[in-house]
Amino acid sequence: MLPRGLARWRALRWAGVQLPARGLRASPRARTSMPSWVIDRYGSNEVLRFTREMGFPIIHFPNEVIIRVHAASLNPIDLSMRSGYGATALNMKRDPLKLKTEETEFPLTLGRDVSGVVMECGLSVSYFKPGDEVWAAIPPWKQGTLSEFVVASGNEVSFKPKCLSHVEAAALPYVGLTAWSALNQVGGLNKSNCSGKRILILGSSGGVGTFAVQLVKAWGAHVTAVCSHDASTLVKRLGADDVIDYKSGNLEEQLKTLPLFDFILDNVGGSTEKWALDLLKKWSGATYVTLVTPFLINMDKLGVADGMLQTGVTVGSKTLKHLLKGVHYRWAFFMPSGPSLDEIAELVDSGKIQPVIDEVFSFSEVPKAFLKLEGGHARGKTVINVISRQ
Repeated sequence: MLPRGLARWRALRWAGVQLPARGLRASPRARTSMPSWVIDRYGSNEVLRFTREMGFPIIHFPNEVIIRVHAASLNPIDLSMRSGYGATALNMKRDPLKLKTEETEFPLTLGRDVSGVVMECGLSVSYFKPGDEVWAAIPPWKQGTLSEFVVASGNEVSFKPKCLSHVEAAALPYVGLTAWSALNQVGGLNKSNCSGKRILILGSSGGVGTFAVQLVKAWGAHVTAVCSHDASTLVKRLGADDVIDYKSGNLEEQLKTLPLFDFILDNVGGSTEKWALDLLKKWSGATYVTLVTPFLINMDKLGVADGMLQTGVTVGSKTLKHLLKGVHYRWAFFMPSGPSLDEIAELVDSGKIQPVIDEVFSFSEVPKAFLKLEGGHARGKTVINVISRQ
């Protein structure tokens, strides 16, 4: 499949439209460094370091763009990556052929979400131009967004929703694409087949959960959300039909009193999957999708080959076990996708999805923001207002 910008460029050329030559923009080229928050080793919050000497991002491929970061946000994966979680798999993705002379990923910039302005475009990028306001979720194997600039593939970028500020927009891409992957790409749900379905969302008050509640409600589903009592007002406001307080008694027993579900999204993991699949309608195509998987842990503990083998055996055996009981069992992961963000932006601009922000920090307060996220019980996203440092 051709990169999105390149495909559009070729289509216009075939149609006889004369396009201006667009090479790399040289406006920031005199700069060789930029402000950034980095880590030089894995650990707890003390490994975060502010520097003004982080290397300026470079366009290596013709479908890439450089974005000036106006706002970023933190996700649980940033806490995990700060501690070294997933380093084996991510380093393999960063350098699969082991071509780098330096066998280190440091200094490493965290942060996956970005809302900002395009500064430079690669030679094949015609879908965007310098000055465009965009948003994106940067894959975890790339340098992150807690910087003044970040480079991204054009396929990962989308035009920012017009109705949102950069701070608001930065709260959505990573959690939105994670939920979209679980519900749509893995779970098979969409606006055409979701109406009237009973959907259970476990862990509904965090970033992914608040987005998922809004998305399936926009598609016409009946939503049962599980969260703590102090988040129930928020989750109801987002559209949940039933809200269950997991602290008010045995959660399994509370859910068993309700009609069976067509779909379960599990953001919690742990012992939940031992009983959650019994809440699904049998032999009806009902599906359980979990975002809590041992994939990266297996590779960290066992190495690439043995970790992938163990992961395959685990998911295969669980899938078969539950299929024989009449339900589908699936794992889902974050997937970067500009086209999916296009669809999400339409839902945002139509008022069907709104960002849920727990707290906004300045760029100088990144360590404080990490501590906030580390404390748990977030009601939405922790956002970094990067451009305000000027």
